[in-house]
Amino acid sequence: MKLLLVGSTGLVGREVLKLALQDSRVTSIVAPMRRTLLTHPKLESPIIDFENLPTDVSWWRADAVICTLGTTMATAGSKEAFYRVDHDYPLMVAELAHEHGTSTYVLNSAIGADASSRVFYTRVKGELERDLMQVGFKSLTFVQPGVIGGVRDELRIGERALTSVLKVFGPVLPARWRINPAEKIAAALLEAALQSQPGIHRVTSDRLI
Repeated sequence: MKLLLVGSTGLVGREVLKLALQDSRVTSIVAPMRRTLLTHPKLESPIIDFENLPTDVSWWRADAVICTLGTTMATAGSKEAFYRVDHDYPLMVAELAHEHGTSTYVLNSAIGADASSRVFYTRVKGELERDLMQVGFKSLTFVQPGVIGGVRDELRIGERALTSVLKVFGPVLPARWRINPAEKIAAALLEAALQSQPGIHRVTSDRLI
């Protein structure tokens, strides 16, 4: 399988890349980045600018796309910038990949994703899911984690506090509200891409613990 991985430098994306490089079923990986971070015999990492994505390069054609792009409001600086990263970029990638013949798309979404939600974050995720369903992929999977466990490059104070609470009370909480380890999410994303089951699928947080 040729895999196109977008968002490979984030917490979950790094785990997907590690698993994909180790998996013999994945023969080649294209991981577009803003800067080159590593080299590997089956990895191609073109330097890109999401505001000026190339439209005619051959690496858009893959067997599957895994998208783990995402930011925070603090990093983005505004709702408009957040929407650009968490909605527009993943959708642009989807449309370009689909135009080049890629038939499978797997998204790292979020628990509670709902286009009609009053909560901005879950509404953005829901609008992205809704819009991706209109692109026309033969296989489309939304992996919907809750709080993601793992060590991030950037400090997320609120998320770190919530993670600490969930670690204490996790055993008595419903499965869907427990911490989802980044490696579990990554494994679900990669397996969905490799299986490429026809139709629209969701992997909920209770399956990621």
